[in-house]
Amino acid sequence: MLSFQPDRSQYPQPGPDGKLEIDLETGKYLKLWHGPNHPGITGNMSVELTVCGDEVVDGKTHVGYLHRGFEKLMERRTFIQVFPIVCRVCVPEPDFNEYCYAAAVEELAGIEVPKLANWIRTLILEMRRFNSYMMAMGGISGALGLGVVGQWLTYVRDLMLDRFEELTGARVYHMFILPGGVRGHLPEGFEARMEEVLQIAEKYLADSEKLMFHSSVFKTRTQGVGVIDPALFERYGVTGPNARAGGVAKDLRKDSPYLVYDQLDFTVHTQTKSDIYARTMVRYKDLHESIHLIRQILEKMPKSGPVMSKLPNVLHWKIPRGETYIKGESSRGEFGYYLVTDGSGYPRRINVRGPSYTHAMALLEHLIPGTNISDVAALMVSLHTYPPEIER
Repeated sequence: MLSFQPDRSQYPQPGPDGKLEIDLETGKYLKLWHGPNHPGITGNMSVELTVCGDEVVDGKTHVGYLHRGFEKLMERRTFIQVFPIVCRVCVPEPDFNEYCYAAAVEELAGIEVPKLANWIRTLILEMRRFNSYMMAMGGISGALGLGVVGQWLTYVRDLMLDRFEELTGARVYHMFILPGGVRGHLPEGFEARMEEVLQIAEKYLADSEKLMFHSSVFKTRTQGVGVIDPALFERYGVTGPNARAGGVAKDLRKDSPYLVYDQLDFTVHTQTKSDIYARTMVRYKDLHESIHLIRQILEKMPKSGPVMSKLPNVLHWKIPRGETYIKGESSRGEFGYYLVTDGSGYPRRINVRGPSYTHAMALLEHLIPGTNISDVAALMVSLHTYPPEIER
């Protein structure tokens, strides 16, 4: 099987100012819009493609302007009023935003989180990782015409959303992780109902594996396609499954343990080919690892105890001057919050580090020249990005 190696030499090159000038009047090139309503597009993003025949010459990302200025909005809210905003920074993974922000506030305010609350936080993050990977697996299968896999995994994801609703009262935006802990304990019988979901998930994942990874069509469309040179990982800030698919075994849950991950047993899976197939395989294996982690958490967590520390009056809460950066391993790689306080009742500065910015902007625009237009959707979704996180 031939390896995908884009040849950019035959296309127009950027000038001294870094800008690429393409003369459309020659009739050789054509501009097309890929998205926002198109397989491979996540959310309201689109890519402005310049093509020569069926080959892509250039691609520029347009993130869609769904969310704008969240970081500045947060700096104009009290610490507790920030929570309805942080969970919207990344719609499919709001809980990672809740955790990173809460942990940053706790560190600067000197708040100690109860033991049980840390176990519940870890459970929530793995439930969310499970759902995010379900979306990613369904997305890559749909982009390559295997729509039935997307339907199966959307069904399983919905079952996990039922567990979120039972635990937090909401299906998408939870605001369950707060400074000091979490809002409440697990409902009675939650463990048994979760086990039912996990068993159903394992059945559909087994079927999905047969339909995807054992399919000659899927292999042909993904192996050797969209290869990321590991030499680019550091330069482009590539993290998470995109890096692990290239043999880099980086995972903050292992490298910089937080919450209760140091008390759990799990494997950091890697591949070596760094193509679409390898990135999909890493996520598939990580999905099974999240199932394994959820079972461990429910088995090992304390059965009783406090879940929230005593806080001051949050309407008049002033946090001492300081700065911190809290990071965690989201389903797409390093996710972090940089928080600066000045002793007032408002954050002085908040900056969000999300993997989507580097993966969907710089990295995608580097990879896309030389790609066949039929592979654009699969390439995009294999990078697993969420546009609202970019225009925060």
